[in-house]
Amino acid sequence: MLESVGSLAAGPWIYAVVALSVLLDVFLPVLPSGVLVITAATAAAAGSGAAVGQVPHEVPDILALILSAATASVLGDLVAYRLAWRGGERLDRAIARSRRLTTAQERLGEALARGGGALVVLARFAPAGRSIVSFCAGAAHRRARDFLPWSALAGLSWAGYSVALGYYGAQWLGATWLSTGISLAALFGAGAAAGFLVRRRPAS
Repeated sequence: MLESVGSLAAGPWIYAVVALSVLLDVFLPVLPSGVLVITAATAAAAGSGAAVGQVPHEVPDILALILSAATASVLGDLVAYRLAWRGGERLDRAIARSRRLTTAQERLGEALARGGGALVVLARFAPAGRSIVSFCAGAAHRRARDFLPWSALAGLSWAGYSVALGYYGAQWLGATWLSTGISLAALFGAGAAAGFLVRRRPAS
């Protein structure tokens, strides 16, 4: 059934669709960008023959899918960061009214000040975590050189993980909707685990 999807995903437009979805979901976290990335990777595996154990010939396409998703992730983070930077007092008041956003901003500031950005990477997997981190970093006027390298690592990690789930899920289980569903469950499971780690208060 995914063979028809694979033939459609073979066109170059799939990278633009994936990139646009990933870029926009920093503003609309309900967009299923992860679903689209996994489905495209599953279809690419079906088209390459990896799903039936053949040597894949479409690895450049997989790499292009990872790069397009990762690049769009960083660009979306940067746009949100710059918008929040220029948001002024209105955005500061909105963050101050939300305990969750205030706590996220404080924890992010501490992490970046210590030279560590694991929180940025974890938040990329958590539901709406990417949005919170990007807007809070901009609103707090954190330096771009402290934030963007971690944003790049987060985007590449998320894109690589998502594509690997779709691609190897199809290779091991076949290019079926079952393998896609299992891959999506693994993605959502990682998101739930990341959300738990992000919310957990550091031990005193």
